[in-house]
Amino acid sequence: MFGGAKAAEEHFPYELTDAEWRAKLTPEQYRVLRGHGTERPGSCALNYEKRAGTFSCVGCSQPLFKSGKKFESGTGWPSFDQPLDGAVGITEDRSHLMVRTEVHCANCGGHLGHVFPDGPPPTGQRYCINGVVMDFEPAAA
Repeated sequence: MFGGAKAAEEHFPYELTDAEWRAKLTPEQYRVLRGHGTERPGSCALNYEKRAGTFSCVGCSQPLFKSGKKFESGTGWPSFDQPLDGAVGITEDRSHLMVRTEVHCANCGGHLGHVFPDGPPPTGQRYCINGVVMDFEPAAA
């Protein structure tokens, strides 16, 4: 199930049926992107990606983050201090008996992770993103 009430109320530029999402994504990608899950910390190779390039949504290919905005947070998930302009949306997440700020893809609405106010200057933000829901395109040499 994707996002409960949010899914019923919001529409995004890129939309697929549940069957189409399941056919497009791996079971783990579906669980996180469409089901608001979380991957196991340290389980994704993108957490260790150091090359110049762009991270994009695995569901719709929307560019999300530039590698120059990625930093090592020690959390086990890829962390960024700033998304690309207009690439993500945020909503209040009251699951798990806490209030957090969820980050979703602005193009398909897929769950990416959460943003926290404990990142480095100049933004002070830490976009803690599940690597399984992103692709990486290295910059041209």
